[in-house]
Amino acid sequence: MEDQNIHRLRLDEKEIILIGTAHVSQKSAELVKQTIEEEKPDSVCVELDTGRYQSIQDPQSWRRMDIASVIRQRKTGMLLVNLILSSYQRRIAEKLGVQPGQEMRQGIDSAKEIGAQLVLADRNIQTTFSRVWNNMGFWGKLKLFSFFVASLFSREEISEEELEELKSSDMLSSSLSELAKSFPQLKTPLIDERDQYLAKKIQQAPGKKVVAVLGAGHIPGVKQNIDREINLQELDKIPPKSRSFRWLLWAIPVLIIGLIAITFVINPPSGFQQVLNWVVWNGSLSAIGGIVALAHPLTILASFLAAPFTSLNPLIGAGIVAGLVEVAFRKPQVEDFENLNQDVLSVRGFWRNKVTRLLLVVLFVSLGSTLGTFIGGLEVARIFIGTV
Repeated sequence: MEDQNIHRLRLDEKEIILIGTAHVSQKSAELVKQTIEEEKPDSVCVELDTGRYQSIQDPQSWRRMDIASVIRQRKTGMLLVNLILSSYQRRIAEKLGVQPGQEMRQGIDSAKEIGAQLVLADRNIQTTFSRVWNNMGFWGKLKLFSFFVASLFSREEISEEELEELKSSDMLSSSLSELAKSFPQLKTPLIDERDQYLAKKIQQAPGKKVVAVLGAGHIPGVKQNIDREINLQELDKIPPKSRSFRWLLWAIPVLIIGLIAITFVINPPSGFQQVLNWVVWNGSLSAIGGIVALAHPLTILASFLAAPFTSLNPLIGAGIVAGLVEVAFRKPQVEDFENLNQDVLSVRGFWRNKVTRLLLVVLFVSLGSTLGTFIGGLEVARIFIGTV
């Protein structure tokens, strides 16, 4: 009797074999190896993009990361979320004595052994994160990040048998429905769009017999989309921020500067008080963010001095300034990158490792600056109203 996690489909003259896996399951890796060796397909599709494939092929690629460039390009949030997700997966894998993503490694190795064409079928993870992020408002982003942070503290035990049970399509569908209730903007870009993307790449895979190694949660969606016309270019687009949002980013600083200027004309002492409140709230809360992240003292000082100005300029944030100063005084060393996989397994490790601590500095200083802008802006408006 064939394994219940293998699904056979026909698409014109092409036979497609989908293998539903758990990403930290030894049994899944064994099933992948056995299926590819027995079926000898022309192509093997794996649920990886180019970046994740290169990480598997070159585990030491972390060492060559230009962390300053990551900060300047405002990718620290996505990198931090990626590390948190990796941490959660690695902790489960460690308990079970397997490597996370072992079934994907097995798919790559088995494809090479039989001479099959390897197809990287997943969408670029940065594109997926960007589409997730752009779909969420401020409070949604905060709630989602809180969820990820909470996973760091989770020590829930899970057995191999429980992982195998999670391959049940019904249970997975139920789990996704619960996730969608909490984060309705998350399911479409993270699950539905990737189902479509994977289905299209499997459609395009060369040869008459194709084996696809996928997380079990994608199997129902891929089966639903396998014979549909799908535009990959549309799924690869990163939607631009709305024009109204861009206007808002500039309107708030202009409004604050305008209120202070008018107050100065009417009552200079009140204008000075506005400026003082603005500086104190922005600078103090940004500095507190740096303190929470255990930043270098000069980084904390830079956060305090920069925040009142960066909050009036949407092109640069206090977190970016803080991150670049932190890099200058505490540049991550080779050993930090070597220890990254182990350090992300604990909260203490996140603060100890210079790579992850740098990301936390950017995050907490940015959050402090945002809160300072909100409170400082209210103070400016309060004094203005009291003056006129």
